Amino acid sequence: MSSNSGIQIPSRLPLLCTHDGVLLPGSTMRISVDTARNMQLVKSRLLKGTSLKSTIIGIVPNTRDPEHDSDELPSLHSIGTAGLAVQVVGSNWPKPHYTLLITGLCRFRVTQLLRERPFPMAEVEQLDKLEQYTEGDPADGELGELAQRFYQAAVQLVGMLDMSVPVVAKLRRLLDSLPRETLPDVLASMIRTSNKEKLQVLDAVDLEERFKKALPLLTRQIEGLKLLQKTRKLRPDDDKRVLAIRKGGVFPGRQFLLDEEAEDEDGDDNVLLEKKVKAAAMPEAALRVCLKELRRLKKMPQSMPEYALTRNYLEMMVELPWSKTTTDCLDIRAARVHLDNDHYAMEKLKRRVLEYLAVRQLKSTLKGPILCFVGPPGVGKTSVGRSIARTLGREFHRIALGGVCDQSDIRGHRRTYVGSMPGRIINGLKTVGVNNPVFLLDEVDKLGKSLQGDPAAALLEVLDPEQNHSFTDHYLNVPFDLSQVLFIATANTTATIPPALLDRMEVLQVPGYIQEEKVEIAHRHLIPHQLEQHGLTPQQLQIPQDTTQEIISNYTREAGVRSLERKIGAICRAVAVKVAEGHKVSRAESPTEQLADQNTENKVEDSGIAAPPEMPIVIDHIALKDILGPPLFEMEVSERLTLPGVAIGLAWTPMGGEIMFVEASRMEGEGQLTLTGQLGDVMKESARLAISWLRSNAKTYFLTSNGSADPLEGTDIHLHFPAGAVTKDGPSAGVTIVTCLASLLSGRLVRSDVAMTGEITLRGLVLPVGGIKDKVLAAHRANLKRVIIPKRNEKDLEEIPAHVRADLDFVFASTLDEVLNAAFDGGFPSAVSHPQVVSKL
Repeated sequence: MSSNSGIQIPSRLPLLCTHDGVLLPGSTMRISVDTARNMQLVKSRLLKGTSLKSTIIGIVPNTRDPEHDSDELPSLHSIGTAGLAVQVVGSNWPKPHYTLLITGLCRFRVTQLLRERPFPMAEVEQLDKLEQYTEGDPADGELGELAQRFYQAAVQLVGMLDMSVPVVAKLRRLLDSLPRETLPDVLASMIRTSNKEKLQVLDAVDLEERFKKALPLLTRQIEGLKLLQKTRKLRPDDDKRVLAIRKGGVFPGRQFLLDEEAEDEDGDDNVLLEKKVKAAAMPEAALRVCLKELRRLKKMPQSMPEYALTRNYLEMMVELPWSKTTTDCLDIRAARVHLDNDHYAMEKLKRRVLEYLAVRQLKSTLKGPILCFVGPPGVGKTSVGRSIARTLGREFHRIALGGVCDQSDIRGHRRTYVGSMPGRIINGLKTVGVNNPVFLLDEVDKLGKSLQGDPAAALLEVLDPEQNHSFTDHYLNVPFDLSQVLFIATANTTATIPPALLDRMEVLQVPGYIQEEKVEIAHRHLIPHQLEQHGLTPQQLQIPQDTTQEIISNYTREAGVRSLERKIGAICRAVAVKVAEGHKVSRAESPTEQLADQNTENKVEDSGIAAPPEMPIVIDHIALKDILGPPLFEMEVSERLTLPGVAIGLAWTPMGGEIMFVEASRMEGEGQLTLTGQLGDVMKESARLAISWLRSNAKTYFLTSNGSADPLEGTDIHLHFPAGAVTKDGPSAGVTIVTCLASLLSGRLVRSDVAMTGEITLRGLVLPVGGIKDKVLAAHRANLKRVIIPKRNEKDLEEIPAHVRADLDFVFASTLDEVLNAAFDGGFPSAVSHPQVVSKL
C-alpha cells in the first residue's frame, strides 16, 4: 500500500453489515453471510460481477446485539472498511449461507445512504490517503516518536515468539518492510483485543490518534506474556513458544491469538495426567504404553481429533484398578451364618463357597474359581451370587449376556474405530474400582451369534484360569490380570452353551424347590419382603402355612418362587386397599368373613359406623379364593387315566420337572403309526422302538388277537403327547410309550398313581436318563405314589430330600418286563419268565 499503488475505491459502495468482528485495513478476515440483505449482495455483486470494481465492498460493523437483530436495517456505523473479496464459498448446511474471505484496503465514511433494498448502497468518502504513504521513515516530531515506540514494541512482541516457525519469521520481516503508518491496524488485528477496542482503532482517522489508541493494547499484550512467562514453569526446549493460531489472517500472512491461558491450563492437565499415570501402579508393559501415548499427547494440538481419543484412552488406563483390591472376609462361621440367613436350602452352593474360603485361609494367592449355576428360573441363582459377594466382602458387578451377539461387547473395540470403547469386562472393573470383584455373567446360555463375531468364543479367554491372567481387551491393547476375579455364570440349561465354554466352568446344578422348601422360603423371606414393599406389618396381615401350601399347589406350578411372590404381592395389595379406605362391616363379623363374604347375599349391612377392619387380617382358603380367584391348577391325574392307552411320563425342562401324559388310540387301518404333539426326532425314534418291541413280544404278553401274530394287523395306532403346542424331544419317554401301547393293546388300565421315565433299547433293556431329581419332585408335586426309574439311576436318589423319598415308592427297573409289572395292578402277565441278565464283562 504505497503511494505508487494508485488504489482508489469507488465513490458508491454496497455495504455488508457483519457481527463477526471488525475488519481493519491491512488485515484479512472470514465473514459468514446468512441474512437476506447480505445474501442478496453476494449474489448480485460478487457472483455476477466481472470487473475488479465489483469485488470491492464496504464492511460496516453491526453494533446491534445479534440476539435482538431483525430484518430492519440497523443504524449504520459512520466509519467502515473498504474490502476486497478474495474468496466466496457457499454451503447449504445447516442452512444456506456464504463465507467470504475479505482483505481490508482503507477506511471510508458513509456520507449518504442511497438505498436499503435489496442490499444497502451508500455514497462514501475515502479517508485513508494511500498516495501519502511513503516507503521511508515517517515525519519527525511527536508522530515520528509514536511510530518509533510502536515499532519497537511490535519487535519486542514478535521476539517473544518462536522464530523457528516460518510464519513468525515472515512476520518479523514484514515489520521492517511495511510502512509505519500501517502498523497500528496490522498489529491491532493480530493481538488479543475486543471488538470494542478494534472499533476505537477503526474510528481513529487521524494517524497520531490511531497510534495512541493501538499502543496501550500492544503494551498490555506484552505485559501479559511477561507475566505468564514468570508464573509458568518452562521446559528448556520451549522458552519461546508459538501460540495457538486463531481463525483469520494477517496481512499478508496468518493471524495469531496471543493468549497462553488455554495452553497453560492444558499443560497443567497433562502434568496432572502424567502424575496419575505414574501413581496408578500399573504393570511395566502398560506403563510404557501410557508414557508413550502421553508424549504423543503433549505434541498434539487440541484441535486434532486424535487428541480427545488419546486423552480418553489415558484416562481409562488411569482409572483401571491395576493393583487395588479388597480384603476377603475369611471367617467361615460368619460366612455360613450369613449364607443361611440369605438363602434357604442350596446346600451344594453354600458348601462350595465355604470350601473356597477355607482354601483361601491356607493359600492367599488362590485364583478365583469360575462357577456356573445351572437351574430353572426363579430359584435364586442371581441373588445367591450377590449374597456370595457380601459374604466375601467383595464388590459385586452383574453383566447381562442375554441377547449379546457381538464379540466386541466382551473384548471391546479397537481404537481405530469411531466411538470405540472397552468391553463389558474392563468397563465393569472400572465401575467397581477393584481387581478382585465378584462378576455375575447372567444368562450365559442365551448368547447370540452374528456377523460381528461369536461372544461365546470371546468368553473362552475370560473364563480360562490358565489364560485370564493376561486378558487383552482390544481397546486397551495391553494385558490385564483377571485371575483374582470370582466369575459366576448363570444358565437355565447347558444344552445351548458351547462345549468349549462349558468345559472351562465348574457346573453346579441348582434344582427346583420342593413344596416344603417353598413354604419355608415364603415365610422367611417372601412374605416379610412383600409386607415391607406394601407398607403393611405382621400385626395387620397374617398368612398361615396352610394358606401358603394352597397357593403353591393350586395357584403356582413352577420350580422357583417368582409366581409365588407375585401371588403374595396380590394378597398384600388387596389387604392394603381395605386397610387404607376402611370397610363397612358388622361388629359381629370376623376378619376372615370380611374378606371372604363381602359380596355374598347373606352379608349383614350394619346401619352404624364405617370402621377399618379388625387386625390382624388372617387369610384362609375362602379369602384366598376371593382374592386370587378360582384355582389355576388342579390334580387331574386320576380323571385322565380312566381308559386304556394312557400313561404318565416324567420330563425335564429348563423350568424344572413336569409330568407328561401319553395317550394312544387304535382304529381299523393298515398298521400305520401316527405321532402328534410337536415331537423331536429322538422321541419319534423312541415310539418306533416301542412299537417294534411290542410286535416282537406280542405273543409273550398275550397282545395278539384274532389268531394273528401281529397285533397291528388291520389296525392303525395314533400316539399323542399333550400339550400339542409345546415342543418335546429326548429319549426318556421310551418306557412311558411302551406302557401306554401295552395298556391299549391289552385293554388294561395303568395305575393312576404311577409315573415313569427311562430310555429303552430294541432288546427291552431300560437305560439311565438325566434330570432324576427334577422329575421325582414333579411326581411328588402331582401327588403320585410310585415312580419307576432305571436301576442305574438309583444313585441319583441321594440328592432328593429324605421326606420326599419316604412319600414315594421307587421301582428300579432294568428291563421292560419289570416296568410293565410295576405299572399295572397285579402285574402284567407273560407266557415266558425272563431271567435276569448278568453281565460277564
